Amino acid sequence: MALIIFDYDGVLADTLDELIQFGQEACNRLGVKHVVTKEDLSNLEVMSFATFGRACEVPEPLVDEFVKISLRLFAEKESPPAIFEGLTKVIQHLSANHKIAIVTTNSSQNVHAFLLKHGLDRLVHAVYGVDTPGSKAQKISLARERFVENGEAVFMIGDSLSDVRAAKEAGVTSIAVTWGHQSLETLLRGNPDHVVNSPHELIGVTER
Repeated sequence: MALIIFDYDGVLADTLDELIQFGQEACNRLGVKHVVTKEDLSNLEVMSFATFGRACEVPEPLVDEFVKISLRLFAEKESPPAIFEGLTKVIQHLSANHKIAIVTTNSSQNVHAFLLKHGLDRLVHAVYGVDTPGSKAQKISLARERFVENGEAVFMIGDSLSDVRAAKEAGVTSIAVTWGHQSLETLLRGNPDHVVNSPHELIGVTER
């Protein structure tokens, strides 16, 4: 039985358009004259709402407010984001024999609403969001301490360079997915253990 940890934005939830939209709205509210594009996300060394804000030219004293506005806009959205095609079946399959957790820079509240909408709330054992103290690597370690008892394998599935680096810092196997927010070129800079191009490939990598 392995512990399989998913990032949220760009791995499970198709949030790119919303990130751009909400990032723009946050900039507008803060009086920051910046046109938000995908490129503001695609090359980030660390994928978080704070670094996203800085990429959007938000002045440092306003970055925390940019984060709060962005998270609030996600929470206020009438319906949670779409899930990438094929992932519902993959998680249903993996949860039958493995522990599933989520580590994300989004809020736990937003993630739980997403899981409930897509019928996955009972299949995910824990969510470590921006409201959980610590770095992404520390949250991966928290999940491992909680769920791994006998040296079972631990996988971190992410769509960003910082996800790959966090997995390596925590000493777990990194899986980079190519359907998310960052390019393959950016992901490869972290030298991930595996790269997958479709959700179904996750089963082969984690169960080989």
